[in-house]
Amino acid sequence: MQEHKALEVRDLHKSFKTGFMGKKTKVLRGISLDVKKGEIFGYLGPNGAGKTSTLKCLLGLIFPDRGNIKIFGFDHLSMKAKQKTGFLPENPYFYDYLTASEFLNFYSKLFEKQKTEQTPDLLRLVGLENKGDIQLRKFSKGMLQRMALAQALINDPELLLLDEPLGGLDPIGRKEIRDIILNLKERGKTIFLSSHILQDIEMICDRVAVLVNGEVINQGRLHDLVSQEILFTEITVSQLSNKDLESFGKTLSHYGDKSLIQIFDQNKVNQILQFINEKNGKVHSLVPRTQSLEDIFVGMVKQK
Repeated sequence: MQEHKALEVRDLHKSFKTGFMGKKTKVLRGISLDVKKGEIFGYLGPNGAGKTSTLKCLLGLIFPDRGNIKIFGFDHLSMKAKQKTGFLPENPYFYDYLTASEFLNFYSKLFEKQKTEQTPDLLRLVGLENKGDIQLRKFSKGMLQRMALAQALINDPELLLLDEPLGGLDPIGRKEIRDIILNLKERGKTIFLSSHILQDIEMICDRVAVLVNGEVINQGRLHDLVSQEILFTEITVSQLSNKDLESFGKTLSHYGDKSLIQIFDQNKVNQILQFINEKNGKVHSLVPRTQSLEDIFVGMVKQK
């Protein structure tokens, strides 16, 4: 028996009527993609590219003009598909006078045979096990985001659809959410993650699709999209003058007695290290720079 993918989208189109005359504006132009079971799939694009519209189509909140969507082999509007799906919206809104436990107990009643005894386990899963009796209005942005993730997990879904889960968070909050997402993957969940934060996508996603102006312009595994070829090397050195170093590469900055040098000719890297050693200089860092997902993304957007 053929094993179904977690998510299959084929030729998805969507238009909205805008303005007084009701002119149609296309927001999705033939989206096609597959998400495999157990992977973290990054849906990447600038603001206004159509990421949220895609998610709303997957959830049945809006209806595409045409196209086909299947979740674990079931039509996306079927009850079986919805039972397997959890959703974290971009801007979740809660009644903030409820405590964390009251909030999850309330949402659990929306699901048949859902036991409220699961609330402590959900709070523990998102790192809020000691916050159950605190009102949501006293939570930080990062804590509220974790609560939103907990409500998306109430029905123990196999597929999680996350819309900008890292948006508006500080570095610590982003790391906490990333760690939770990776933990969910270890538990066998499939995660479809929409975001424009390239660094986080690059850190946790197995595959990505790049969306620009309603079209998927590239998709695949990260190591296939991102070249490992060294573009240049950055060396931070001290106790030497810029004049001593300028023959090796371009000086990007100079602060105190430290200079940051960018070297495009990789054959010169060993030469400058030998030169620094001979002149009793000091190397503080040496970083080979390869192509990043951000380079790929910016290049695709410019071409489009």
